[in-house]
Amino acid sequence: MRKNRRVSSGLPEIMPPSKKTSTKRRTKAEQRAATVEQILDSAEELFAGLGFFGVAVSDVAEKIGSHPALVHYYFKSKQELFDAVFERRVGEAVRSRTEALDQYEASCGDNPTVEGALKAYYVGAFDAFIEGGEDWRNFGRIFAQVNNAPGYGAEKMDLFFDPLVLRLINLLSKALPQAKREDLFWGFHFTSGAYTLTLSRTGRIDRLSDGLCSSDDFETIKRRFARFMTAGLRALCDDTAED
Repeated sequence: MRKNRRVSSGLPEIMPPSKKTSTKRRTKAEQRAATVEQILDSAEELFAGLGFFGVAVSDVAEKIGSHPALVHYYFKSKQELFDAVFERRVGEAVRSRTEALDQYEASCGDNPTVEGALKAYYVGAFDAFIEGGEDWRNFGRIFAQVNNAPGYGAEKMDLFFDPLVLRLINLLSKALPQAKREDLFWGFHFTSGAYTLTLSRTGRIDRLSDGLCSSDDFETIKRRFARFMTAGLRALCDDTAED
């Protein structure tokens, strides 16, 4: 009696099912999950360093020592891979920022301050880049790319961060009741730009300062960011200031 022959998929991590059932199936699932994680880790590092247009799927495959077909098995396109890299960590970023705003609103009641609101929105987020190692710092660079990308980036920011931004604007309007609402939005725009440049870690400040400052020094950035932005936002919203 001839045995059925199984056709190979050509994907190295996909093993033929075992006759021993459940244990092997769990192992297979774990192996597939590990493969996806390896692809995402490698893609994250490459996208962070070279940008979306500087990376090909073949580069990701080469980095993990495999064939591009393996990457395409899990991700149909480079765009889908980039989305997966971004969305893998953005949920945690949203969650931590939401918690920080929740805690601040509960503690300040109807009396928020400009610096307190900016710290709740921005400063706690720096902890991920301080404590999360190079993986999170790579994500920071990718976040900066997305935040600066016309069309696509705006859609992503709208989806994940608009509710949080509007919460920040409402806090700032309570802290600065005399401020024009458009000035509050411009203030956010300027702070978001500075935040994005910081996450990009271009190394320019290192060269300009002859090593006195470091793009990777998130501890120092964290201590200075909200204080600097508070002064700028207050000046912007001061009706008595000269244009």
